[in-house]
Amino acid sequence: MFRKIKKFLSGIFAETPEKKSVPPKKGKGQKQHPARNVKKTSGTGKKKKKINPPAAAAVPEKRPVIKCPDELKEVPVCEGMTRFIDLPLDKTVQFGIQHAGFEYCTAIQEITMPPLLDNRDLAGKAQTGTGKTAAFLLASFNKLLKNPLDAAQKRENGTPRMVVLAPTRELAMQIHKDASQLGIFTPLNIAVVFGGMDHEKQRAALNCQLDGLIGTPGRVIDYSRSGALKLGKVEILVIDEADRMLDMGFIPDVKRIVSQMPPKGKRQTLLFSATLDEKILHLASGWLTEPVVLESEPEKMVSDNINQTFYSVLREEKLALLLHILRTAEYERIIIFGNRKDVNANLQYDLARYGFSVPLLSGDISQEKRIKILEKFRSGKEKIVIATDVAARGIHVDDVSIVINYDLPEQPEDYIHRIGRTGRAGNTGTSVSFLCEYGAYYLPPIEELLGTQFSSILPDAEMLVLPPPAENPQLPSRPGTVRKSGRNNGAKNTRTGRRTSGYRR
Repeated sequence: MFRKIKKFLSGIFAETPEKKSVPPKKGKGQKQHPARNVKKTSGTGKKKKKINPPAAAAVPEKRPVIKCPDELKEVPVCEGMTRFIDLPLDKTVQFGIQHAGFEYCTAIQEITMPPLLDNRDLAGKAQTGTGKTAAFLLASFNKLLKNPLDAAQKRENGTPRMVVLAPTRELAMQIHKDASQLGIFTPLNIAVVFGGMDHEKQRAALNCQLDGLIGTPGRVIDYSRSGALKLGKVEILVIDEADRMLDMGFIPDVKRIVSQMPPKGKRQTLLFSATLDEKILHLASGWLTEPVVLESEPEKMVSDNINQTFYSVLREEKLALLLHILRTAEYERIIIFGNRKDVNANLQYDLARYGFSVPLLSGDISQEKRIKILEKFRSGKEKIVIATDVAARGIHVDDVSIVINYDLPEQPEDYIHRIGRTGRAGNTGTSVSFLCEYGAYYLPPIEELLGTQFSSILPDAEMLVLPPPAENPQLPSRPGTVRKSGRNNGAKNTRTGRRTSGYRR
């Protein structure tokens, strides 16, 4: 009987022909497991995990040089204006200027280019949008091209000849974009590094013969500490928006970076700032040698092309007024500025309730996503964005029709930077500011800075009526909410019969 039972059980648990048996491990008390990625070593009888060889380090491909056009286009002489073709710039740089559509120098370019091309240190006062970026890029490119390195001067990878420091990621990206456009016909290799993006991918971009580097102070320090970046042979240093660096607390980091470079007098140093007060001039004295100090301010701090309107509203009326503008105004693009990230996120949620899906630009958004939003905004795929003041110095789009100050800025200088996003490149623009019971306190400092007084108007009654909410809107999460884990996201509530949103406080 025992033999029959044993035979019967062995037939049940016998392996099917399709399955391959795995030899059991040696040793008592060990369970049998399927063998996965194991390799038997010779002589020991033991098995160990198969170790895959490490992937080869990413080496960036060298940027191909685009062939220059046959000859430069002729630019007509215009009285009182300087033509770029009259400047002693390398031919490949001249072709890049014309490729970008530039013919005449702006005011800041006209006064800074001669000393820059003469290799002088410079401290310049210039507002955003005046053309200072092109000025220092063109002069730096010309110097690098006129003084190429010979074979005996070949450097290690990650050793730039030019470094540009910018206070924000958006500004660093914009400078790099301008550099790529102006240097399209040059063989120069320019990289950009900033926080919020893949650390190893940016490190790989430094693993080459680097001519120029654009970056934010924190990320530059990271790579210099790790050895991926060597700053001991920098020939040109540009510190852009030094006043913003000071406000954001980056000066200790900048000092640490400068200390790794050749001393002043053995490098050309350029410093640009919207103000040249005592603090900025003190910094300049430590970094620059006998600098040329130039100030180029526009005749008016705000362009005549911008129509400025101020509405007196209660705080709870601002959403209705904003929706009225979005529904009735004609525009190519709109930027809505708010002072706080949580208020902007709430505004994004409220706009979605009424059918306006508007992306948000703030420090809480990943850098990769912020780049995608900005590119969609530039291309016109996104018509409206909500932004904080950090983005005010990084958004350079010519066709912004309206800037809306949902909250009036606390700092009067930020008002100038905000509305300066419209009325660019000779276009007309509109600035609309909401004066609620709190924001009205910020108007007098703005009037004092601009030397003028503004009159506010009361919106019509129909402008303050909320429209009916959209049907089935796609709502983003409100600030402070987190997504639930598990399979119950959006599950139906058995008590109320409503479908939950999948978020919780």
